[in-house]
Amino acid sequence: MSERLGFVGILVEDRARANEAIQRILADHAELIVARLGIPNVREQTSVITLVVRATTDALGRLTGKLGMVDGVQVKSALGKEKQA
Repeated sequence: MSERLGFVGILVEDRARANEAIQRILADHAELIVARLGIPNVREQTSVITLVVRATTDALGRLTGKLGMVDGVQVKSALGKEKQA
């Protein structure tokens, strides 16, 4: 399986409760992350995090699966198509 460029969108519904777990998961998968943008909504204690990743389907699945298990977190992702030989 080849690595492909893609993205992960993370919607955090309760920053105070989920932040530590999210940071730990992202640090554990830092080798996949090309770029990261976090937009906090301090008033509502929510945030949106967007990641640009370079990963295989399996590696992306491990990352998004762990993030999706965090209470109050929603995750969507996509990878670009594989190049045809």
